[in-house]
Amino acid sequence: MIEIRSGVELPSVREDFTLVTGDNLTLVGELAMPVAGDPVATLVTLHPLPTAGGFMDSHILRKAANRLPALANLAVVRFNTRGTESPRGKSEGVFGEGVTERHDVEAAVKFAEARGLPNIWLVGWSFGTELALKYGHDKNIVGVILLSPPLHRTSEEELRVWANNGKRVIALVPELDDYLVPDQARERFAALSQLELVAVDGAKHLWVGEVATKRVLDEIVKAVNPSAYPLPEVYNP
Repeated sequence: MIEIRSGVELPSVREDFTLVTGDNLTLVGELAMPVAGDPVATLVTLHPLPTAGGFMDSHILRKAANRLPALANLAVVRFNTRGTESPRGKSEGVFGEGVTERHDVEAAVKFAEARGLPNIWLVGWSFGTELALKYGHDKNIVGVILLSPPLHRTSEEELRVWANNGKRVIALVPELDDYLVPDQARERFAALSQLELVAVDGAKHLWVGEVATKRVLDEIVKAVNPSAYPLPEVYNP
C-alpha cells in the first residue's frame, strides 16, 4: 500500500511530445496515461503565469499527472506555453500576454484530438484560466475547470460567449484568494447560467499543502469521472 503524499508518483505511461502552433512555434509537453486500458476522460492543463514562475510543473498540475492516471483513469496533458521553461525543456517564442497563446491552446486541443483522447476538458490555473475562457468556448471540449480564476484578462464579452453554449464551467475559488474571492466571482460570472462555483474555505490562490491539493484533485475527478470520487488516501498496486 502506498500512502498518497505530496511527492508520490503513481504508475502511469508517460510520453514526451512536442506541439507545433499555428504560428510555427514548437512547444514541449508530456502526456501521462493509465497503465492499463483507455482513459475515460482527458485533462488538457494550462499553467499559471510564466512571468511569475508558472510552468507545466506547477505543483497542482504535476500532482494531477502523478496521481490521476492511476487513481481516476484519466489522461493528463501538460505543456509549456510559448517562452516557458521547465525540466522538460523550453518552448519556443516569447510570452504573449495571453494573446498569442491562443495558438498554444489550439495546438494542445488538436494534439488531444489527434491522439483520440476522449472527453477533453481544459483545466486552467490562474493565468491558465484566462486562456481557457478566452479560447476554449469553440473547442471540442466537455468544459473547463478554473482554479483560482483572477479574471484579469477576460472581458465581459468573452465570458458571455460561454452562456448557453452547452459546455460546463466549473470554478474553484479560494476563500482567501489574492485576486478574486467567491462573492466577487459570483458577480463577475453572473452571465454564465451554467456556472458551477465551488467556494473553498480556508484555501489560497496557490493551493499550498496536501489538504488543498487533495481538494482540488477531488473536485476535478468529481466533475470528469465521478465514479472515481472521492480519491483514496492510499494506493494499492
